[in-house]
Amino acid sequence: MASEVDVVDGPNDEGEMFERPGKLTDPLPSPYQNEEQGRMANGGALPPDLSLMVKARHAGQDYLFSLLTGYCDPPEGKEILPGLYYNPYFPGGAIAMPPPLNDDGVEYEDGTPATISQQARDVVQFLNWCAEPEADTRKKDALTYMVVLGMTAVVTGYYKRFRWATFKTRAISYVK
Repeated sequence: MASEVDVVDGPNDEGEMFERPGKLTDPLPSPYQNEEQGRMANGGALPPDLSLMVKARHAGQDYLFSLLTGYCDPPEGKEILPGLYYNPYFPGGAIAMPPPLNDDGVEYEDGTPATISQQARDVVQFLNWCAEPEADTRKKDALTYMVVLGMTAVVTGYYKRFRWATFKTRAISYVK
């Protein structure tokens, strides 16, 4: 899927930018060309990088899931300023980001119903991977590390037993 997207790269030998097929390691492109355009499109607020929120917040995955699915009408007596939306999971309850997900917003190839909670789960899992893409490799390497650690423990125990056996079996006598 990454190779289907053209990515601006460069500069080349002549100092010009060029497009190439995307790679899996390329960062996701920003929907805005710069911060000012991002602020203008979002009522003066710069949209946060939610991939960092997974690691920055306590229970970050749960927080993001709640944030994406928690939009509702404000309770009685709670005034929300124009251009803001009510989300009880956001500190203060008023958030400038409109609800990003809708039912049937995507079509899954396997026929999974595209509910808001299913889409939010997928988005949160993807953002978690974006925040720590090396986690899969680290988990695979953990088995190798544990096997090496076990072998080291066995060799150390074997060495200790036979190296110190002569000291454990000899009798010490005191002569006056």
